[in-house]
Amino acid sequence: MAIALLVGLGNPGARYTETRHNAGFWLLDALAAREGVSFSAESRFNGELAKVVIGGRDLRLLKPTTFMNHSGQSVGAVARYFNLAPEQVLVAHDEIDLPVGVMRLKSGGGHAGHNGLRDIVAHLGSNAFHRVRIGVGRPQHPNEKVVDYVLHRAGQDERISIDRGLDAVITELPEILSGNLEKSMQRLHTATE
Repeated sequence: MAIALLVGLGNPGARYTETRHNAGFWLLDALAAREGVSFSAESRFNGELAKVVIGGRDLRLLKPTTFMNHSGQSVGAVARYFNLAPEQVLVAHDEIDLPVGVMRLKSGGGHAGHNGLRDIVAHLGSNAFHRVRIGVGRPQHPNEKVVDYVLHRAGQDERISIDRGLDAVITELPEILSGNLEKSMQRLHTATE
């Protein structure tokens, strides 16, 4: 089943723009800039939407304007409106269990404690959606809490590594959208190791 909706997870507002938790937004912003499209606020979806054509396929881009923990409200509303199955949804999110800049594709699975994913599973009624896991690393200091780490700004070198990984994801999008995730997984995993 071809992917028709790419969701980037993050928190709305200027104070969160550069925080690691907004890595999903970074992917969508990079793609929108490359394709020359802008996001429009859609209050009925609690989000900002844009539309691009990648490899001849229409792809909607969604940045929920709910806070991270309520992302499912927005994703569920868009999926219902456009009659999309969970398998047609690709969610990009920060991943502390991957080193900085490492990108991974995943189909289905649990939420691994990520509250944005947990809420999407609840609102879609399924965990069968696909994910782009954007490696942001873990706190380096034993006393630093994960929540503080992801809600802080990425360092300059970290951001450069993450941006390189996001470029690799964008390069693979035509293959990913076709539903041929296996091939893209292998190339993406090699490119961002």
